[in-house]
Amino acid sequence: MQIGGNFSDPVFQSRRQRRCSRRECQRFDFDFWIAHGIDDGEDCPQWEGDLHRGQNSFLHRTGNGLTRPVMEAVSGIDRNAALPKFHGKTLTDRAKSDSPAVDQKAPASGRKAVVYATCFVNYNDPQMGTDALEVLARNGVETEVLHPACCGMPKLEHGDIEGVAKAAREVAAVFRPWIEKGYDVVALTPSCSLMLKFEWPLILPDDEDIKLLSEATQDISQYIVDISKKEGLADGLEPLDGSVTVHLACHSRAQNMGQKAAELLRLIPDADVDVVERCSGHGGSWGMMKGNFDTALKVGRPVARKAVEKAPKYVVSECPLAGLHILQGMERLAEKEDTPPQIPVHAPHPIQLLAQSYRK
Repeated sequence: MQIGGNFSDPVFQSRRQRRCSRRECQRFDFDFWIAHGIDDGEDCPQWEGDLHRGQNSFLHRTGNGLTRPVMEAVSGIDRNAALPKFHGKTLTDRAKSDSPAVDQKAPASGRKAVVYATCFVNYNDPQMGTDALEVLARNGVETEVLHPACCGMPKLEHGDIEGVAKAAREVAAVFRPWIEKGYDVVALTPSCSLMLKFEWPLILPDDEDIKLLSEATQDISQYIVDISKKEGLADGLEPLDGSVTVHLACHSRAQNMGQKAAELLRLIPDADVDVVERCSGHGGSWGMMKGNFDTALKVGRPVARKAVEKAPKYVVSECPLAGLHILQGMERLAEKEDTPPQIPVHAPHPIQLLAQSYRK
């Protein structure tokens, strides 16, 4: 049974592709294109390395007077909700063409991991995946990147249990041979790792492939912390150039694995880490919909307020949509200040700060 329409999940929809004016980019047809706020080919971001480069301001994301009102009328997505960008060169494509060299002398050398790219990282933030692969390679972990299908979290939110079960069987069958070859499974976003570890076994408790996958899966932050405790991390981490406020996503906390994002960040020398452990208010696709968006900002206001008060150099979250939402909430609060604090333009995943620390 499916409740609601598929368009309420614009981030993950696949459409017919067409070339934009930049050869390395691709963009989808109109409904996908407006959902991601890409207004011309030259604006397709190719964000590489620098946490702020290639990211447009919230004004650009929400201020397109042509496409956003149309999208609001057609899809119900609030014109003021910040939305993620779409990247034509996916993480799976990047991994095939440019894989980092694995350090065979690193303490964790010998580990093997198949990385579940996830829809968001694969299509909306492949740089996050590239950074994760870089950290894993630096620590001696041999990786393969797979994205056979969506984990089904958006379908679960809309009650399409049959659709979730179909995706679960498909993905678990693809991962089984890798697990049998001794590979760990690492998911790059907490929503997806929650699905693989807990939700799928509840829906299909007798499926052996899903049981195997559940037992083999770790969240990326959890996996890096595990390496640090068992083998130790590779040398080369350098202090960051400022403090960090880390938001612990709801779907991370639901995994009962502890504050792994904060633990990961504290592996960086002299890290100044402040933890926010409550809901951002976004609630998946719910928080971006007209009629919900303002309520979502109110729910997330305590998170945004604490981040504004701390005025950190970096605001990070394991959940990419939560990160977007928190920054937008911070902007709203900053507008009321006599001297508005500088708000970061991007909320990276904690693994990206670890990658940055290795590059210094």
